[in-house]
Amino acid sequence: MPIRFRRLLALPVLPVLALGMNSATAAPAPVYGSTGGPGTYTEQNIGSTYVGGAASYRIPALADLGDGIVLAAWDGRPGSAADAPNPNSIVLRRSTDYGTTWSDYTHIKKGHLGDATTQKYGYSDPSFVVDSVTGAVYAFFVYSKDQGWHYSQYGNDITKDRTITGAVVVESKDKGLTWSEPRDITPIVKPGTSKTSPKAGDVKAVFATSGEGIQMKYGQYAGRLVQQFVGKVRTADGKEVVQAYSVYSDDHGVTWKRGDFVGASMDENKTVELSDGRLMLNSRDSANSGYRKVAISSDGGQTWGPITLDTELPDPTNNAAITRMYPKAPYGSADAKKLIFTNSNNNANYNRVNLSARVSCDDGQTWPGLRQIKSGFGAYSSTTALSNGKFGVLYEASYGNDMRYGTFDEAWLNVVCAPMNVDKLTVAAGQTASVPVTITNQEAQAVTGTITLADTGSFTGATSEKITLDAGQTRTVKVNLTAAATASTGKVDAVFTAENGKQSRFTFPVEVEASTTVFGATVHSASAPARDIATSPYTVGEKITYTFSVTNTADEAVSVVPTAGNFDAAGYLPTSTPNCRYLNLAAKGTYTCSTATHTVTQEDIDRGYFTPEMTFTVTSRANDARTTTVTHTGEKILLKPARQAPSITVTGRVGTTAAGYAVGDTVGYTFRVTSTSPYVTTVTPVSGSFDRGFMPTSAPNCRWRNLPANDAYNCTTAQHLVTAEDLARGYFTPTATFSVVDNETGAKTEVTYTGDQVALSRR
Repeated sequence: MPIRFRRLLALPVLPVLALGMNSATAAPAPVYGSTGGPGTYTEQNIGSTYVGGAASYRIPALADLGDGIVLAAWDGRPGSAADAPNPNSIVLRRSTDYGTTWSDYTHIKKGHLGDATTQKYGYSDPSFVVDSVTGAVYAFFVYSKDQGWHYSQYGNDITKDRTITGAVVVESKDKGLTWSEPRDITPIVKPGTSKTSPKAGDVKAVFATSGEGIQMKYGQYAGRLVQQFVGKVRTADGKEVVQAYSVYSDDHGVTWKRGDFVGASMDENKTVELSDGRLMLNSRDSANSGYRKVAISSDGGQTWGPITLDTELPDPTNNAAITRMYPKAPYGSADAKKLIFTNSNNNANYNRVNLSARVSCDDGQTWPGLRQIKSGFGAYSSTTALSNGKFGVLYEASYGNDMRYGTFDEAWLNVVCAPMNVDKLTVAAGQTASVPVTITNQEAQAVTGTITLADTGSFTGATSEKITLDAGQTRTVKVNLTAAATASTGKVDAVFTAENGKQSRFTFPVEVEASTTVFGATVHSASAPARDIATSPYTVGEKITYTFSVTNTADEAVSVVPTAGNFDAAGYLPTSTPNCRYLNLAAKGTYTCSTATHTVTQEDIDRGYFTPEMTFTVTSRANDARTTTVTHTGEKILLKPARQAPSITVTGRVGTTAAGYAVGDTVGYTFRVTSTSPYVTTVTPVSGSFDRGFMPTSAPNCRWRNLPANDAYNCTTAQHLVTAEDLARGYFTPTATFSVVDNETGAKTEVTYTGDQVALSRR
């Protein structure tokens, strides 16, 4: 989206700073997971029990009604996970304490399987719209008989015609305790009565996009209720195009009107009101671009402007959620500009994995915040701001009985409103490029931190010196990136980390010239379900489900077949169904296997951990004589509480100080690191305000492998390069973070040291 940084660059711009030229090599910058600080995230499976004959739960909807009342709904699908015309029902659970506890399962509306007296019908794809003025809540859903989206016909009389999909809405005036009978709005949302002679603008198939609609708060359209729809719309040339549109009410749900159709391949979509009263439409792209489609309306959803791709929002063609973080924020305020977006954060393939939350601080122009809710499978989500100041998300953790409700606070999002932008980079294999990274501080106060280009398998990034940006300022900082001799074209994350630990990030493409393709595959993004082993240690016979991704590193299609490993044969080896084989993986393509399991043994329990091991054969599809073997050893999975957590104490002191300093001078520093663990550990510096002799990628450095129990070592080689900011400030603050790893079990902790300020004067 070319407009994305144009507005930001109108702010005061400082000269390009050539930082990072002598900076430390970057450590990888993984996306934070749901567990651990900062902030808190909790979740529970509120769809663990099938009711009403369901065999699958799908399609979440979530709404906050105030006073602690939260509604969660989804499809209960009998027989299978099939969409309409499966005779689905709308399952409901209700909470009165923001989702800490939930009522029993009920139904808003139940489908019917069909019997000797009544033919089948069903209700699918719920979406809530809350009217905060009247207190009413509306639920929209599909009504189907014999046909669903794919084979619905023209026409809109759902009472007589079994070949069409229809749309209905129900209303609750008592906070979701009881619901009205469905009201048919099919003629409004599905124009065109002729089945045989449709005209331009007639709709063949329709559904209300699931999750949650909105009520507008600002300006001319304040109070308007807006629900998004998708239609298969006939065009003037006789084609059928999938388009989005709004259905809205200005009289608190008494009547509903349809807005104009917009776009093409505009699948499940949502709207959010921006800080100035405009609406932003955010849509799944059924044309499979790998990104979200976006449009803006200035008239409350009646018409929409041009469609653009938001390349900061990767998407595997999935239903997502977008909502205001602070729905009651004043018009035009900084809080009114803050949005949350949740989806499966993946466009390397069509796998619905890595469910994540993103944050925008500027009405969706940029998305600097990112935190992962769940690794592995995670599909549709519905996200809303809770009236207690927290946030709720309801998402599909499977297509079975795993509908999870999570809550988190703002601190958990861990975002600093400092978006970055990096143009596409071209670099030669084996060479280093100086990458201009433009960053804007959107916070109300100055921020200080560093920019890291994160390491990948193909690229090694650097970390800039510490920079400070005043409120509203924009800078362009140059940071080094080195392409490996075998590097191939890919993507790199730029990560800004503020002194308080909050982060912003931006992903940019890197094209590698004269790259060497490696025939084979890499295994990555591996994980097991999070588990509190302190309260729930593993026992013999339990199964660990392991999810991992495999990327084809060749420039041709290959087959990837697991041949060995310490996983159960079922779900892993190709003799079972499902398995972890992929028979025609495209060049540079990726797939994810989520069916591998390991049955815990007594030997595993005695050891205290399980180390995943796997072997694959990779074979060319064009020439089966061309084959190679790939092995992978994953990180240890702890099965029971580790022995005493690894720990150290760190002290430090500055070396001899000079009478005065200039930019580029060095200040030496000495660390004393003492193990307080009764076993062998490895201590590795992972970050800090030192540029030489400190990080493990330099020689010498401050790492110590195999530090004996209760032993200590001194590191006297750490150096800090004096910057212009240091001299302007008059001091620098020594900071250092060390990773401490138990050499036997792999248990890890981090220890951060902050020393006294070191006074600096100019010479």
